[in-house]
Amino acid sequence: MKKIVLFAYNGEIMCFSHVMLYALDFFQKGYEVNVIIEGSATRLIKDLAVPDAPFHALYSEVRKNQLIGGICQACSSKMGTLGEARKQGLPIVGELNGHPSLERYVKAGFRIFTF
Repeated sequence: MKKIVLFAYNGEIMCFSHVMLYALDFFQKGYEVNVIIEGSATRLIKDLAVPDAPFHALYSEVRKNQLIGGICQACSSKMGTLGEARKQGLPIVGELNGHPSLERYVKAGFRIFTF
């Protein structure tokens, strides 16, 4: 199985929309995919959950296919969206001083992309 992890740090919606598109593309082509939401990108989850928001359908498709591997505990706390992440049932990750570990994915054989 080919494994891909996409780390999204950039909080600009157009960048994050591409992360979601890439995740779905890899998934539909048979890859194991994880999207990790980090940095200022963590603030996007609140707006993306609103049904009439731009890219809501894309975000819903990513969530439906369980492609979100986690949201950074420390960054979502800092950006004020940790509660929203919990409300949405997103996995909270923070094994590296509150942040996700890249090493965990390297060890598991994932190819890492950062945005």
